Amino acid sequence: MNSIIYLIPAFGVVGLIVMAVKSAWVTKQDAGDPKMQELAGYIANGAMAFLKAEWKILAYFAVITAILLGWSGTLVADSSPVIAVAFLIGAVLSALAGYIGMKIATKANVRTTQAARTSLAQALKVSFTGGSVMGIGVAGLAILGLGGLFIVFFNMFVPEGAAITGIEMKRAIEVLAGFSLGAESIALFARVGGGIYTKAADVGADLVGKVEAGIPEDDVRNPATIADNVGDNVGDVAGMGADLFGSYVATILATMVLGQEISANDNFGGLSPIILPMFIAGLGLIFSIFGTMFVRIKSETDSVQKALNIGNWSSIIFTAIASFFAVKYLLPETLVHRGYAFTSTDVFIAIIIGLIVGTLMSIITEYYTAMGKRPVLSIVKQSGTGHATNIIGGLSVGMESTVLPILVLAAGIVTSYHFAGLYGVAIAAAGMMATTAMQLAIDAFGPIADNAGGIAEMSQLPEEVRHRTDNLDAVGNTTAATGKGFAIASAALTSLALFAAFVGVSGISAIDIYKAPVLAGLFVGGMIPFIFSSLAIAAVGRAAMDMVNEVRRQFREIPGIMEYKAKPEYEKCVAISTNASIREMIAPGAIALITPVVVGFLFGPEVLGGLLAGITVSGVLMGMFQSNAGGAWDNAKKSFEKGVEINGQIYYKKSEPHKASVTGDTVGDPFKDTSGPSMNILIKLTSIVALIIAPHISAKDHSTVKVEKSKTEVVSTAPKDIVQE
Repeated sequence: MNSIIYLIPAFGVVGLIVMAVKSAWVTKQDAGDPKMQELAGYIANGAMAFLKAEWKILAYFAVITAILLGWSGTLVADSSPVIAVAFLIGAVLSALAGYIGMKIATKANVRTTQAARTSLAQALKVSFTGGSVMGIGVAGLAILGLGGLFIVFFNMFVPEGAAITGIEMKRAIEVLAGFSLGAESIALFARVGGGIYTKAADVGADLVGKVEAGIPEDDVRNPATIADNVGDNVGDVAGMGADLFGSYVATILATMVLGQEISANDNFGGLSPIILPMFIAGLGLIFSIFGTMFVRIKSETDSVQKALNIGNWSSIIFTAIASFFAVKYLLPETLVHRGYAFTSTDVFIAIIIGLIVGTLMSIITEYYTAMGKRPVLSIVKQSGTGHATNIIGGLSVGMESTVLPILVLAAGIVTSYHFAGLYGVAIAAAGMMATTAMQLAIDAFGPIADNAGGIAEMSQLPEEVRHRTDNLDAVGNTTAATGKGFAIASAALTSLALFAAFVGVSGISAIDIYKAPVLAGLFVGGMIPFIFSSLAIAAVGRAAMDMVNEVRRQFREIPGIMEYKAKPEYEKCVAISTNASIREMIAPGAIALITPVVVGFLFGPEVLGGLLAGITVSGVLMGMFQSNAGGAWDNAKKSFEKGVEINGQIYYKKSEPHKASVTGDTVGDPFKDTSGPSMNILIKLTSIVALIIAPHISAKDHSTVKVEKSKTEVVSTAPKDIVQE
């Protein structure tokens, strides 16, 4: 093996060292007065209680799944029982990614509050450094895990001098799919469970606290406020960390699977198409670390959004420049994949296309969800005529917001395919995900700032402190929405690459929707994101009802809460959210994991291909619609905090239009933080499951039943060359 491959896990080690240094800096910052530290302790303890309860359930799932994978690896020649080990490592690292984010976020929140007592610049520095610990740690773990396992499996499966396109390399790469399956499985449960937790608490706190009792969102008198702040961590930090860890790994893996089909006459033993996506990910990590240094402001009037954009753009531009030299150094001048010839320059152009698509997706999402822009202002205006028109406005914005992103995504797929075939589509996704460390740092700082504002409110700190944390939180809402748009775009490109890999491994030449069973699979696949979303949103609704009843009970039965004479029973609200999220995350997760297995084994690979196509298209649209509608509703509500003009009159918090906006925000909460962001994991997870079972359901062993008039005949779905054999 060429020594350059050892650079890849080294990139990951560098990332983890930087993460440790930044984490130590955050820990050294002032944590504020005893009351602030007490409140932060409640949040940290609640977050860890949820993680422990979730891990207990997921441990059983991981062990049982690993046993099944190990057994299945002994059944066909193209697989190996070692896939079970890769699965467990992926699951553990995904859980660890969530833990790292949770740990630093629950330290950074109160330190951001204390920093906000001095200046906005210092508050941004603490909150963003906390977010960058998460981003750099997740990317570092992914690169170290994937690069390290590739070295191990290459040495284990590929004999000296064996062809890179041979069966040995194929087996080594497909075993790595187990690593991705472990990462995505944990990510799904973490994202769904965390989303149910945070939104049950948020909805309960809003409906009783803000609407019925008329107290501020994070008032210490609200029994659900601690659960709400815990939810910001378990959903938007731990869930998001596991989510993007899985996305990162799946994107790189998909490109590696297609890369091993390319016969490359290079200086690296034919490994360059496989090494390239990992190498670009490593470069993206290094330049994301570099980009974090540019995120700073000097005065209270400086734009926080502009500072974040400068850091983001610098990491993207430097990664793009470095990718050119990496491509030219690694790849030979000419490559061929599945009969499609292209050059190394074409591959570089595909990478740039991926970076452009990711950037445009973020810009478009920001437009549809940011305060002061036309879509959010339209919802604000419609809040003036009541709750129903607010809901109508938000739904309309969410649906409209799918148009431009889909056109950008379609253009990205077509152009990257034009330049470098299916490998070009995959490497475009890898280019888009290269700066994940920076994207996640920007995303994770939002929940930290949100928690900081909550602690400031509960600690009854001066108004100027809450003003600074609100400034950070408003930007955080927008960056969270853009991060979700970025994630769903990467999921679509990655799923297409995984889809292409599945077609190759399963031995089918095409997916013909003219066949009735395949068309039926397409329709069923299109339905899956809807039932998945239904289960997730209904779970939030049920848990929120329990939360509302508990908060009402405490206001009714504990005298003195409203006069600050009695302390609410925060732990009971935390327990409601924890138990509901653990109980309710099982059904959506089971749908994602079991459906492709059942369809694949009963109906064969072509029908399964139809199912995957339906899930991908429907899931991408549902993810964009729900995330953007929820983000727009949220910022429409926040617009009232500074005052908004509706038909010549200024309205503020507690006005009737503001109450209508709270209703819209409450409806949008499970959209943007539970079901919406789960769509990208659903899309990728079903594709990975299909890829893993592909050797077991190859076209040689399956046929499709074709019904024509009253006669039934069996028509082989295998390619002609397989039939002739």
